[in-house]
Amino acid sequence: MFDNLTDRLEGVFKKLRGTGILTEENIQESMREVRMALLEADVNFQVVKEFIANITEKSVGLEVTKTLSPGQQIIKIVHDELIELLGGNTEQIRLDGRQPVTIMMAGLQGSGKTTTSGKLAKMLKEKGRRPYLVPADIYRPAAIEQLQVLGEKLDIPVHPSTTDSKPVEICRQAMEAAAKKGYDTLIFDTAGRLHVDEELMNELKDIQSSIKLSEILFVADSMTGQDAVTVADKFNQALEITGVILTKMEGDARGGAALSIKNITGKPIKFVGIGEGLDALEVFHPDRMASRILGMGDVLTLIEKAEAVVDKQEANKLAKKLRQSTFTLEDFLGQIQQIKKMGSLDQILGMIPGINKLKQLKDAPKPDEKELAKTEAIIRSMTRKERQNHKIINGSRRQRIANGSGTSVSDVNRVIKSYAAMLKMMKNMRGKPGLVTGKKRRKMPKGMRK
Repeated sequence: MFDNLTDRLEGVFKKLRGTGILTEENIQESMREVRMALLEADVNFQVVKEFIANITEKSVGLEVTKTLSPGQQIIKIVHDELIELLGGNTEQIRLDGRQPVTIMMAGLQGSGKTTTSGKLAKMLKEKGRRPYLVPADIYRPAAIEQLQVLGEKLDIPVHPSTTDSKPVEICRQAMEAAAKKGYDTLIFDTAGRLHVDEELMNELKDIQSSIKLSEILFVADSMTGQDAVTVADKFNQALEITGVILTKMEGDARGGAALSIKNITGKPIKFVGIGEGLDALEVFHPDRMASRILGMGDVLTLIEKAEAVVDKQEANKLAKKLRQSTFTLEDFLGQIQQIKKMGSLDQILGMIPGINKLKQLKDAPKPDEKELAKTEAIIRSMTRKERQNHKIINGSRRQRIANGSGTSVSDVNRVIKSYAAMLKMMKNMRGKPGLVTGKKRRKMPKGMRK
C-alpha cells in the first residue's frame, strides 16, 4: 500500500543523508517534498499541515549528536512523528475485566465486516478465547448464511439468527445463549448501508443501549481513502467507537486513510486486513508501520509470522536434512506452503530492511506469485517416489508431470535444475571451514586458534 509514499520519502532522505550542515532553507525544501508526498498519498490536508509543522519546529536549531548525522536526525524525527500520527501505542481488544467480552462490528456495506468478524474470531480463538459469532444483519441477502459458512470453516459456533427477528433481539438472545454455553467473546456482525443514514445509526444505537458493549470497532475499506476517514468520524460522533479495523491494506491504495484516521477521529487503528485468507488479519503496530513506510522494514512482524507457521521440531529436522543432503522435493513443497501461509511475497519482502533500495535497481528480480504457484503445481504432479528421488525423473516422466500441472517440460526442467543447484550449494557450504557437519567440526589452522 505505501510503496509510492516510501519511494518518494526515500528520495527526500537520500538528499538529507548527504547534507553536512542543516540550514533552515534545506529543511524547508525537504519538508515541501514530504508535504507533497503525503498529499499525493491522500493524507488529510489538515493532518499534513500539523505533521510538517511539528517536524519543522523540531528540526530547526537541531543540536547535532555525535552518533547521528544531521540528515539522520531529521529522519529520526520524521519516524517518531509518523509513529504518533499512526496512533503512538499498539492497542488491542480489551479482553480483561467484565465478561463476556462483547464486540460490535460497524461500518458501511462492502467494507468487509462479515469476513473480518470471522478473521477476528479466529485470532481470538487462537489466544484461548471461546468466541461466538452473531449475525445481526437481516437485510443483506445471504449475510447470515455467509457468517455460518465462515463459522463452519473455522469450527466456531454461530448464533442461529433469522431474518424475521429484529437485530437488537438477535443480540439479546445471543447473550443468553452465550451465558448458557460458556462462550466468553461475542462478535456482533451488524448491517451496513451504502452510505450513513439515520435508520442505520438508530439500529446500532439500540444495540448499544441494550447490551453492554466492550468494543465498537469501525471496519473501513482502506481503498476508499479519505472517504473512509470521513465516515469513521461520523460513526464515532454517533456511537463513540473504540477502534478501527482497516481492510484491504494489501491493495494498491495510497495509504491516506491509515495516516489520517487516528488524528481525525481520535480512535486507534487496532487491526489491519492484509488479504482474503481467514488468517490475514494483523494487530496494528504504529512503530512497525512507520518503519515500513520509511523503508526500514519490519523484522519483528516477519519473525512473528515465521514463528506462527514454523514448527520448531520440523525446522530442526529440516536443518538436519539440509546438512545431510536428504532434503527432497517433498520437503521443498512443504517450504513453499509455509511461505504462502506467511503472506504474499511482496508483503514478506517489504518487511526486510533495505529491500526497497534493492527493488529500485534496474535489474532487481521481481517477486512472482505465479511462478511460486507454478512450482507448487509441478511438484504436486510428481509421484511420491519422484519427490523422494528426483534423479529417476526421465524424459517421459517430465512430459507426464508437465501435462498434469498444465506447464511445459522446460518449466519442469527449470524446477528440477533449481532444486539440484540448491542441493549442490548446501553441499559446498558444508565443506566450508568452521561449519558444523554432524558432530564433527573442521579444525581451524593453528595460527587462527585462540
